[in-house]
Amino acid sequence: MAAISGIFSGKASKTFKPKKNIPEGTHQYDLMKHAAQTLGSGNLRLAVMLPEGEDLNEWVAVNTVDFFNQINMLYGTITEFCTAENCPVMSAGPRYEYHWADGTVIKKPIKCSAPRYTDYLMSWVQDQLDDETLFPSKIGVPFPKSFLNSCKTILKRLFRVYAHIYHQHFREVVSLGEEAHLNTSFKHFIFFVQEFTLIDKRELQPLAELIEKLTSKDR
Repeated sequence: MAAISGIFSGKASKTFKPKKNIPEGTHQYDLMKHAAQTLGSGNLRLAVMLPEGEDLNEWVAVNTVDFFNQINMLYGTITEFCTAENCPVMSAGPRYEYHWADGTVIKKPIKCSAPRYTDYLMSWVQDQLDDETLFPSKIGVPFPKSFLNSCKTILKRLFRVYAHIYHQHFREVVSLGEEAHLNTSFKHFIFFVQEFTLIDKRELQPLAELIEKLTSKDR
């Protein structure tokens, strides 16, 4: 939330995609402020829990938007290193390679460079977040029945950007002094998807050892 997002303000000029803002005056905006306050307490396990009396869909919506913004900023700090020459395929180590398909424009998965893949991915997520039928921002407008499944797909794909950064660009992250920020953001992300079972364990395998290391202290 704001506690983490503010950390990257110095890199804002490199932000990869337009930041997605939740409209002020909406209940989701209040939820976002609540999340930022609990995140500021430093207890990430508590920060991801569904606030008492709140709607799960709204909580997942607010956090999905926040993770999109966080990953946007994180990736924005390393775009000069993540080039078609340096990263000709979107990978998370030698065992994991990702091909892009969105099911509508690109129906058959295509092999592409990491920056191209990330561009496709972030543009696709932005379109999902801007779709009022999927992510309604107005009070009283119901979420579609497919909402949680749609968020699972979004979060599964956003995880791949974390995985690519860790496997291919961690040295640059350290040289930029962003290591602690990346770890905090990723830990928050993992606690959230674990809390609500939003990503299959098999999808998390590229960073399984890191996840174990980051989360073992907070059990």
